Amino acid sequence: MNAVEIEGVSQQYGSMTVLHDLNLCLGEGEVLGLFGHNGAGKTTSMKLILGLLQASRGRVQVLGRSPNDAMVRRQLGYLPENVTFYAQLSGRETLRHFARLKGAALGQVDDLLEQVGLADAMQRRVKTYSKGMRQRLGLAQALLGVPRLLLLDEPTVGLDPIATQDLYQLVDRLRQQGTSIILCSHVLPGVEAHINRAAILAHGRLQAVGSLASLREDAGLPALIRASGLKQSAQLLQRWHADGHQARSVGVDGVEVVAVNGHKLGLLRQLLGDGEAQDIDIHQPSLEDLYRYYMDKARSIQAGEGAA
Repeated sequence: MNAVEIEGVSQQYGSMTVLHDLNLCLGEGEVLGLFGHNGAGKTTSMKLILGLLQASRGRVQVLGRSPNDAMVRRQLGYLPENVTFYAQLSGRETLRHFARLKGAALGQVDDLLEQVGLADAMQRRVKTYSKGMRQRLGLAQALLGVPRLLLLDEPTVGLDPIATQDLYQLVDRLRQQGTSIILCSHVLPGVEAHINRAAILAHGRLQAVGSLASLREDAGLPALIRASGLKQSAQLLQRWHADGHQARSVGVDGVEVVAVNGHKLGLLRQLLGDGEAQDIDIHQPSLEDLYRYYMDKARSIQAGEGAA
């Protein structure tokens, strides 16, 4: 059973359609990165899963039930982009309050505050917390009750680099324990190592969904190979230019070559054979590169539809 199933869902606000025939699923123990520009439909998708919106058309199931089912709500955790708490309560009092609302064990509270790095500040009033500390408290709130499904909307907002890495390590642990997670973020560079699949939305339409490997293959974006310590760099460059490859010298004995699909292994063999490279780095298209590719593609399609 999938943790989330969205089938043929369109969502309208009055005469405006904000989601168009969305089909998306989330497997058990899977982390799905949901990406898109502001207004792409990410928040609307979250609200449909949370049961805060009823789909205008199509079907939404969460943990095999309706999103409004009380059993689903008890097994779901949610961290919104902007968290707000009672300023006069301490961090510990705040989390105990939410634990009672959710019917979660109060014994979890101190352990969760420890996990998110707030053990030393649990007795302080929330009004003294920095934005990053409030974000950590929001994450602890989302983890109450050991949720089977966790929705994280811009979870790294306000977090410093160390806290961000801690958060992604926590995401990895939760995935290993079987928690299903949807993660929305505009900060792409740190995300790609921690998701199983990426879904890219633009203008309310799903542009692409799949593993990074499958998206790279679909997009056809080239890899960049850098090699150093070459004995035959000039000859290799001459051969590559003759074959139509984009390549250039780097330093005294290094080269950089663009490897399009189907050419990477051949270029590597040449570097390891004739070139006798001492060091090789392969830079695959990043999540940011893929995101830009699909956004540009969506803009081209929309421009074409507008012209028509």
